[in-house]
Amino acid sequence: MFGRSINGTSSRYGFVKRNVILFAVVIVSMVSIYYVFLSSYAIISHAHPSANFLRSVSAQGQNQPVNYTSKQLSQQGQLTLPELYKQTKDSVVEIKSTISNPDSVIIINGVPSNQNTTALGSGFVYDTMGHIITNAHVVGESRVVYVTLTDGDTYTAKVVGTDPYNDLAVVQITDNFAGEKIIPLQLGDSSQLEVGQSVAAIGNPFGLDDTMTSGIISYLGRSLNDETTGSFSIPDIIQTSAAINPGNSGGPLLNMHGQVIGMNTAIKTDTGNFAGIGYAIPSNQIARIVPILIKNGTYQHPWLGIEGRNLSPDLALADGLARNFKGVVIEKISTNSSASKAGLVAATDDQDGIPHGGDIIVSVDGHPVKSIYDIISYLNDYKSVGDTMKLGIYRAGKMIDVVVTLQARPPPAPPTPPAPMTMPSFPQIPSFPQIPGFPQLP
Repeated sequence: MFGRSINGTSSRYGFVKRNVILFAVVIVSMVSIYYVFLSSYAIISHAHPSANFLRSVSAQGQNQPVNYTSKQLSQQGQLTLPELYKQTKDSVVEIKSTISNPDSVIIINGVPSNQNTTALGSGFVYDTMGHIITNAHVVGESRVVYVTLTDGDTYTAKVVGTDPYNDLAVVQITDNFAGEKIIPLQLGDSSQLEVGQSVAAIGNPFGLDDTMTSGIISYLGRSLNDETTGSFSIPDIIQTSAAINPGNSGGPLLNMHGQVIGMNTAIKTDTGNFAGIGYAIPSNQIARIVPILIKNGTYQHPWLGIEGRNLSPDLALADGLARNFKGVVIEKISTNSSASKAGLVAATDDQDGIPHGGDIIVSVDGHPVKSIYDIISYLNDYKSVGDTMKLGIYRAGKMIDVVVTLQARPPPAPPTPPAPMTMPSFPQIPSFPQIPGFPQLP
């Protein structure tokens, strides 16, 4: 009995011992896996915080946009508005220039007084060499402007280059700014933007420095007449609900990762103040044009040399086409332009203003054309001076292809001086009658 009792106890003891060892192994394994997971997470977190991520991207090259989709960017973690402001505000500057302002009220010898006016705008740091990006309409015809940093220090800057057709300008600080903290802003990829995406604008509205406003992207792909010439359109404009007012021009429109996705340039308003619709030049245009402005001082835009009208259902039916026939009717062709040299044909308007007999552009390089905007955008995004472009043309009931060699857009015409103003002549005073005994007055 005693022996059996000892043997049974020994057997149970062995079973318990094996279970305890097995349980200990399981616990040790789980702890090891947990610490491995923590180590991996620490490595990933250290490699990809938002600020470090942006700095590492910036090291790859300041002048190139970063090609990340909205989904990829959202995976990196967005900044809060206070974080965004702290990270970017020191890279936004105030720009003052002196522009000519003809005053039609003050008349000197029949000619309006040509007074100088100080123009106030914004800009942002492009590189560590002191290059600042702003709007062409902020610098005007000035060759020297004044740049004020967020610490209040003001420096002289020369205008390096301007592109009035895209309302872009580059200035460079010429004073010694070695002691300043010049931090370039990273350009994002504006082709990856989405309507509804959160954005923020920083600038100097009404001279109120370092002001931040926020909103969303409310539309993509607007067309905006350039501020200086008014004769061409800037395509791919970003529409935003972030408040933009006079003085914001040239400042950055930022995504929630601190990247510049546009430059604030204009507003739609009937009062001169913000009414809920602001416009920004997309960052991809900035990335393409600014390096050439720094190198050459100017940028040549490819030019087709036509004026056209979108083919509406009424115009299509009037020309014997299907109601939903899409394309652009050529209404005018500039002399010695790319279009005229390629033999394109302009339409003739009838007494009701309906064009007849001209070429209808239905495609460019195989891409369908539904509006004149499609042609402008394609030229701006994909073509350079000297390139060829194949136009799909509907002419006299047949489809043909016409190859056009693109020339440089002509320079803007100089502004027309104001017409001299003259004061109205006074009625002639009748002569006094001769009084006997008094000399005749002259």
